[in-house]
Amino acid sequence: MRHEETIDYLLKVVWQNMSNTYNQIASGFGITQAIGYVLINIDKEGTAVSQLAGLLGVKATSLSRILSNMEESGLIYREAAPSDKRSVKVFLTDYGREKRQLAKGVVRSFNEYLNTHLTVQEKDSIVQTLQKLNKLTLAYTVTTGNDEQKDK
Repeated sequence: MRHEETIDYLLKVVWQNMSNTYNQIASGFGITQAIGYVLINIDKEGTAVSQLAGLLGVKATSLSRILSNMEESGLIYREAAPSDKRSVKVFLTDYGREKRQLAKGVVRSFNEYLNTHLTVQEKDSIVQTLQKLNKLTLAYTVTTGNDEQKDK
C-alpha cells in the first residue's frame, strides 16, 4: 500500500490543510489556530488547566507555553483555587472574550462552508467513521514483534 493511500496519512494531510487555513484566518486577528481553540474551550467560570489539556488533546508542557503566551498577550489570567493551590483555573480577560467571539465566528463560518458542500449522509458518515477511528486508535496495542493487534 502506498503511504498516500493510508488512513493516517490522509487524516494528517486533511488536518494540516484545515489547520493552515485556520492559522491564515487567525493571523488576521492577531492569534493562532491553537490560541483560538484554547479561547473557545475556556468557560465563563474558568477552566482548570488539567481539563483544558484533555479537551485540546495536548500535553501539559505544550499547553503551559501556549497559556504563558496568552497571558503575556492579555488574553487570559490564571488563578489558583483557594482550597487547593495546585489546582489552577484559566479565565478570559475582556480582550480574550473579544478574540473568543472572533474565533467562534471563524469556526462557525468554516463549518457552514463544509455543511453546504457535504450532504447530511456524507457528514454523518465522516463523523461516525472518525469516532470509530478514534476508538480503534485508543484501543490499539502492539502485542507481538510482528505487530498483531488485540481486539478490544
